Amino acid sequence: MRANEQKPDIWLTSAILSLLLIGIVMVYSSSSIWSEYKFDDPWFFAKRQILFAALGLIAMFTLSNIPYYVWFKYAKVIVLICLVFLLLVLIPGVGMVRGGAQSWIGIGMFSIQPSEFMKLGLIIFLAKFFSQRQKRMASFQEGFLPGLAIILVPFALIMLQPDLGTGVVMVSTCLLMMFVAGARVAHFMLIVAGGIAGMAGLIASAPYRIQRITAFLHPWEDPLGSGFQIIQSLYAIGPGGLLGLGLGKSMQKFFYLPEPQTDFIYSVLAEELGFIGGTIVLILFFVILWRGVRTSLHATDLFGSLLALGIVGMISIQVMINVSVVTGLIPVTGITLPLISYGGSSLTLTLGALGLLLSVSRYSNE
Repeated sequence: MRANEQKPDIWLTSAILSLLLIGIVMVYSSSSIWSEYKFDDPWFFAKRQILFAALGLIAMFTLSNIPYYVWFKYAKVIVLICLVFLLLVLIPGVGMVRGGAQSWIGIGMFSIQPSEFMKLGLIIFLAKFFSQRQKRMASFQEGFLPGLAIILVPFALIMLQPDLGTGVVMVSTCLLMMFVAGARVAHFMLIVAGGIAGMAGLIASAPYRIQRITAFLHPWEDPLGSGFQIIQSLYAIGPGGLLGLGLGKSMQKFFYLPEPQTDFIYSVLAEELGFIGGTIVLILFFVILWRGVRTSLHATDLFGSLLALGIVGMISIQVMINVSVVTGLIPVTGITLPLISYGGSSLTLTLGALGLLLSVSRYSNE
């Protein structure tokens, strides 16, 4: 063991493994009816989730044992590779269309979502970029503007798919990193108006986004159309009560919630495990946030600090958006719940990112 190397963060590791186990159980519980109907196999999604979890755990434990500062040297290469895949997914015949978005590249029986890898690749690159420009971050021209330009390039490519939810998570995470790196609040205020105008333009440019806003404000005006998902989500959460209906006893997974193993899995979880089960999951995510912020504060250098902050920020923002959507606090965005929802690229990427976070914690000043 090196002089500054710590033992693995037991709190962080335990929270990750607990959420992963809960996710596998809930993917089976929420998808068994749908997968048996569609694939004649109630374990179809669960078996894949277990496979992706195994691959993700290999990535997590491998990356956790590699000193995080190794990636400082390869940050530019990593982000360029991610950009190439973002461009490839836009090529007709290469990119696969699902749910109206051309966001996947097929590889044999499986597919990858380049935008998921771009989120982590950009975090690594910006951690290096901001750490090298720390003294210039307060300058609009030398710090803020170049950082903003770097963020907007992959965001524009993601919006061409289009995938607003992933884009929002990525931009929010990167702006958080920029703020902590030393950017001035006044500079952020300048782009707030532009950001609001741009978001309004993106929403207005796609009719389905306008429908999501309308469904959020008045879901009962179209209960079988644009308001269907949020109404069914609330129908799941409400009957759950304090203790839930019992594991496997959800009614909303019987073809009411479309593909409940993805975006709305927390609704099924709350229905089956109740307020207590839902709260336990949120507490576990809070543990990841707590240990991630603590790791960032005790990192040996600014690169490690920003890397840890970006990873825990990305995960926390996704959790806040997903839970807010399923509880009707914000419009539907298509963001999955990290470590819980079904997904190959997202689950593997999340576990790999947490491996980097564990690496920063192992080589910290604690």
